[in-house]
Amino acid sequence: MKKVLLIEDDTVLRENTAELLELSNYEVLTAVNGKVGLEMAKNNKPDIIVCDIMMPILDGYGVLEGLSKDSETKFIPFIFLSAKTERHDVRRGMDLGADDYITKPFSEDEIINAIESRMAKVALLKEEHESLQNATSTNEDELRTLSDLKNFFDDHGTISNYSKNDIVYKEGHNSNFIYLILKGVVKCYKFDTKGKELTTALHAEDDLFGYTSFTQNIPYRETAIAMKDLELAGVSKSELTDVLENNHKLTLEVIQLLTEDITGVKDQLLQMAYSSVQRKTASTILRFAEKLHSNPGDPIVISRNDLASVAGIATETLIRTMSDFKKKGIIDMEGRNIKILDLQKLHDIN
Repeated sequence: MKKVLLIEDDTVLRENTAELLELSNYEVLTAVNGKVGLEMAKNNKPDIIVCDIMMPILDGYGVLEGLSKDSETKFIPFIFLSAKTERHDVRRGMDLGADDYITKPFSEDEIINAIESRMAKVALLKEEHESLQNATSTNEDELRTLSDLKNFFDDHGTISNYSKNDIVYKEGHNSNFIYLILKGVVKCYKFDTKGKELTTALHAEDDLFGYTSFTQNIPYRETAIAMKDLELAGVSKSELTDVLENNHKLTLEVIQLLTEDITGVKDQLLQMAYSSVQRKTASTILRFAEKLHSNPGDPIVISRNDLASVAGIATETLIRTMSDFKKKGIIDMEGRNIKILDLQKLHDIN
């Protein structure tokens, strides 16, 4: 018989729901508030927990957070039960790790179906896990995701620090290292045949950059410079190649990263070719704000030349367009500082 822990401060609802679950052949434990429920969960290890959100002493969010901190309770299926139907409450519960969300009033079928589906999912996952363990030995050191790769950079990479405006590498230099940004922002650029600087990419914290080829000794094709004080973890190209050869799932993740980079470049080229000057300017300001992790109202410290080179327009044209944005109350400008005053209007510019 499966054991259900029901945490609900409403006496009538708690007793009625407990009776309903018992009639459906569940063993039911009940708790009058979150604090009592959390202790009961730790002491009794139920198969599933159904918990109200708004309760005295400790609410449902607190119960779920407490369970997640205990290795013996963190994986118990958890269903929120509440009269609150606002979207942000649902989202908050799911972000904390809840498996499902039932709103009051609910029918007998709704709560039984929710519990049974959660229990069935747990059973299937357990079977798959056991089958996988029996079929093959798991390599605990295998890297599977980009997060694993970034942790590898953090743990094994060579740490280097740069001040604002320091060069990380120059176009034409040997491409010996690939980097993960631990702190700061990097701008990559190159010069066209007329000597004009063209910004080719912006990289922020947790971005990988500096990869040219994993199989050939191709030099860096652009220059990378620190836009803020910078901390990098660098891994040699040969070492990273070995990692990819021994972790095939990770190789697919890197291919996806490169695909997304190519897609981003294509989108940027299309914008530069076909978008209006106002749209190019607005999109470029938004891109810099995103990479610099700026919130609306926070200043973006960036040169007009950098903005113009990313937008693909003349600096004079960019300045006129930004002045128009300022008159309309969309942005504010003071020296190199740009503040976004109306984020929605900036997004809506065509």
